[in-house]
Amino acid sequence: MQINGFKVLIIGFVWPEPTSTAAGQRMLQLIEQLLKAQYKITFASTAKKTELTFDLSKIRVAEKEITLNSSSFDDFVRELNPDVVFFDRFIIEEQFGWRVEENVPNALRVLNTEDLHSLRNSREKALKQKINFSTDFWKAQDITKREIASILRSDISVIISSHEMHLLEDEIGLDKNLLLFLPFMFSKVDDSPLSFESRKDFVCIGNGKHAPNVDVIVTLKKDIWPIIRKQLPDAQLHIYGAYLPEHVNQMHNVKEGFIIQGWAENDLDVMSKSKVCLAPINYGAGIKGKLFTAMRSGTPSVTTTVGAEGILFGESWSGVITKNTLDFVENAVKLYTDKAEWKQAQKIGFKIINNAYNATDLGSVLLDKIADVRKTLSQHRSTNFIGSVLQHQSMKSTKYMSRWIALKNKK
Repeated sequence: MQINGFKVLIIGFVWPEPTSTAAGQRMLQLIEQLLKAQYKITFASTAKKTELTFDLSKIRVAEKEITLNSSSFDDFVRELNPDVVFFDRFIIEEQFGWRVEENVPNALRVLNTEDLHSLRNSREKALKQKINFSTDFWKAQDITKREIASILRSDISVIISSHEMHLLEDEIGLDKNLLLFLPFMFSKVDDSPLSFESRKDFVCIGNGKHAPNVDVIVTLKKDIWPIIRKQLPDAQLHIYGAYLPEHVNQMHNVKEGFIIQGWAENDLDVMSKSKVCLAPINYGAGIKGKLFTAMRSGTPSVTTTVGAEGILFGESWSGVITKNTLDFVENAVKLYTDKAEWKQAQKIGFKIINNAYNATDLGSVLLDKIADVRKTLSQHRSTNFIGSVLQHQSMKSTKYMSRWIALKNKK
């Protein structure tokens, strides 16, 4: 059930950068689906644009710069009068949710979680404190309570990972009607990329502003690559990513075969020329864009249980999921040198993309959910009593703090 002509406002945490972040690619996937239904889209953000910011006007999306803690947003959103409002990450819902609720109360409120930020934050905290991570530890964190409250205040929350759906439904006990499982969406994979013989070297891709990616690079440099290099002295590891911090750039060492390349304009092209993708991900959340890029380009990967989390199609993986450093190294070398093993891993990757993440199959899921909930919005909200309580109570502090800041700025 799709209704054409809705006006949609997306409030972005940042402006989309599809050539530098998986989140940017994901945002464009969502926008593409909305445009297919002929929705009129306005994308607004308080963030500053960069040289890598995607020009949304090229795809008929209006752009609007907005100000945090300012009543100018109230005027803007009332005039726009959108039918649907997307909050990009829970922090944006905290900042603007109460303004949307006050000024356009009949607008459908959709939270695009990207990933559960509280899960990533909790895992990082446990790692730094050198304690075992658990769901109880996650549930005990203040940021988790904030994120769950944001989900409850929203009419729909888009969840990208099957593992995170499990946490929200089974560990927290959230109403399934509030959640929409919608992973990455891709066109069918071309099954004739570069051959095993025509590829060379290892690759790792990750935006430097994302802390788990920097941790991956450090892990490769200190613990993994020196051992691989001893076994494969002619191989190189190429590190790609926008916004890499200076201490990562200083890791560049041609003699050691550890090559810092920086931003890649086309990650699929870079990945398709490489033989194996290395992703020793120690913490994080959601599903990992770099591993999808690897599968789409026919490049087997070596990763961890955190890296593969939420992506697995049955028990298969396009490469190897490892348990420790030595296991990681052993399987990386084997994939790099064993053509039969490599070809089988590549075949599994194509199967995962085409069967579980096919855009044709997933494309209507979001549009159908929006149309269904929009049609029965009053009834939908009446069944979410806890959400209405949170809307009434917990957002008051955010509201009055924002107004105090606005008044202070005027003075």
